[in-house]
Amino acid sequence: MEIIIRDAEEKDVDKILEIINYEILNSTVVYDYDERTYEFQLNWLRQKKKDGMPVIVAERESIVIGYGTFGIFRPFDGYRFSVEHSIYVDKEYRAHGMGKQLLQELITLAKRNGFHTMIAGVDASNERSIEFHKKFGFKEIGTFKEVGFKFDRWLDLLFLQLLLK
Repeated sequence: MEIIIRDAEEKDVDKILEIINYEILNSTVVYDYDERTYEFQLNWLRQKKKDGMPVIVAERESIVIGYGTFGIFRPFDGYRFSVEHSIYVDKEYRAHGMGKQLLQELITLAKRNGFHTMIAGVDASNERSIEFHKKFGFKEIGTFKEVGFKFDRWLDLLFLQLLLK
C-alpha cells in the first residue's frame, strides 16, 4: 500500500470535510458540535494557504485518507515561532502508519520554516493519541480540567510539546 504525502488542493476539500465531520459527530478529538460545510472547509484551506501554513494529505490510490496541518499557536506576535498541529485519518485507514507519516512531514515542515516548538492539544481521555505523540518525543506539559463540553460531559484538554531543535 503506497502512501503519498502531498500538499492539499481544493479538489481534496470533499474528502477532508468527510473526515473532519465524522470526527465532529463521533469523537472528542475536536470539540465542535456541528458539521462543517463545504464552503467553510474550502475557505479554511484557502486561508491556511494565504497564511503560509501547510495543509497536507495522505493519499492512497488517488484517495485522500488523512490530512494534517498546523498554525500559529496563539494570535500574538510573541507566539510566532510556536505552532499547534492537527492530524485526522479516515476511520477505515487507522493503525496503518498514515498518522505517523503525516506528523513526520509536519515536523519536517515546521523545522524547515524556522519554528521553535510544536504543540498538540489532545483530549485527555485519548490515550492512543497521547502515546502516539510521545513516540515522536512530545512531552506532557499540562492539563486544563473541564474546559470542553461534548456528549453531555466535561472534557479535559492535555497539551504536549515538542521542541524542534
